[in-house]
Amino acid sequence: MAVARTWAVALNGLGGSIIEIEASSANSIPGLSIVGLPDKSLNEAAQRIKSAALNSRCPLPGGHLTINLSPASLPKQGSAFDLGIAIACLAIGGLARRASIERVVHLGELGLDGRLRPLAGVLPAVLAAARAGYECVMVPTANADEASLVPGIGVVGVASLRDAAIWHGADLDPIDLEPVRHRFDAIDENDADDLRDIVGQPDAVEALTVAAAGGHHLMMVGPPGAGKTMLASRLPGILPELEPEAAIEVSCIRSLIGVPPTDGLVTRPPWESPHHTASAAAMLGGGSRQIRPGAAARAAHGVLFLDEAPEFRSDVLDALRQPLESGVITVQRVHGSATYPGRFQLVLAANPCPCGQYGTADGQCTCPPFARRRYLARISGPLLDRIDIQLRVHRITTTLAMPLGDTLPIDTAAARRRVVEARAVSADRLDGSGWRTNSEVSGAWLRGRRMALARSITGPLDRSLERGGITMRGYDRILRLGWTLADLDGADAPTADHLGRALFLRKGIS
Repeated sequence: MAVARTWAVALNGLGGSIIEIEASSANSIPGLSIVGLPDKSLNEAAQRIKSAALNSRCPLPGGHLTINLSPASLPKQGSAFDLGIAIACLAIGGLARRASIERVVHLGELGLDGRLRPLAGVLPAVLAAARAGYECVMVPTANADEASLVPGIGVVGVASLRDAAIWHGADLDPIDLEPVRHRFDAIDENDADDLRDIVGQPDAVEALTVAAAGGHHLMMVGPPGAGKTMLASRLPGILPELEPEAAIEVSCIRSLIGVPPTDGLVTRPPWESPHHTASAAAMLGGGSRQIRPGAAARAAHGVLFLDEAPEFRSDVLDALRQPLESGVITVQRVHGSATYPGRFQLVLAANPCPCGQYGTADGQCTCPPFARRRYLARISGPLLDRIDIQLRVHRITTTLAMPLGDTLPIDTAAARRRVVEARAVSADRLDGSGWRTNSEVSGAWLRGRRMALARSITGPLDRSLERGGITMRGYDRILRLGWTLADLDGADAPTADHLGRALFLRKGIS
């Protein structure tokens, strides 16, 4: 009994497993069966392949065709296996060369007319094939540019099943078909937002710069109209360009959600701002069988902004605690689990009370004291303890909004230069440690002999810890902030002034 085999990729999160596609024909009632834990959309590939082969004038062999997807114990989802299964069937009938299909990984969904439709997740799939040692991958024409972003692997873009068969040695005349193109909405990169638009908030702008320089999480509390959202939206603009590894991860996530990179790898940090009605699955990721990335995963290496943070469900907010510590998001379901990068900058914005007027100059707050306490208490203490910078933002008055003398607001380009220089200093200091920013450094390392600061410098911090004003986690986070402030000022190590400023940024809303 003859067997033809080729390869495909089953995605699980950002990782992928190589799947061997085996095709065999038996002299029995004509049909096509797929085994190896396929889901419903993959089982329906039989109907798509039959119609596509007929309309492409690529006859399938007679008899009953059995397709085995190995390893059989691994669940497979989606329509990306269509092309590989169809090519294996054509090889059984002798239309395509078996030696040719055995060295190529095939990815593609077939339309009934035989054309190949673009797929989501091609970039991580091709990356998995390259890491597994394969040297050639065949994809739909619309995905060819995206697949070519992976170095070290040859990419063949084909428009139809007939073109794929011809490439594999079929003696057929080509038919000119218009390839199916991508249809998606581009993601707004917020490039038009500039720090220069913000007036009267020098402390908030400086806190934003500190957050960007050290990768610190930030919370802003203030009345409506104080500029919290405006400030947060400027943070991605002052962050440095993504490093190559981070750019690949961000581009792979974009590919998974159906928004592939069009002009090379994504180099600007992403921005995500989910609505406060989002569930835990929408925030982290979920799905019954195929687990999709949530807002936090899509914000990896960028900014996750939660506006009106107390309005989010408490279980959704607390679900962020583990990614904030580990930098990894793991979504577990009955049928399996998926892992996504989870190192993002969390920015929270909140009103001081339900009516939002507490602490304003006109004093029109109508909320009783217990309502104010209960409102901000929706953000749990353990989550708040993980927020490095906690800042109170005041409403702008006419006097504050007017420029003082010749002083001009700092713009995004200037702030980004400061951030890049500070990150270069911290990267040089952390070289060989595995960390890139101050926010990632462990407290034990900062308090170790090599990095320990003199007691005369840490004295106020030590006394605050003794009195219970801060936790040990808070102590370490203030040290990290102090190092970031020192990097921005060009100092070799934090001084008592740096730690004092760090303590103020840490306890600004108390």
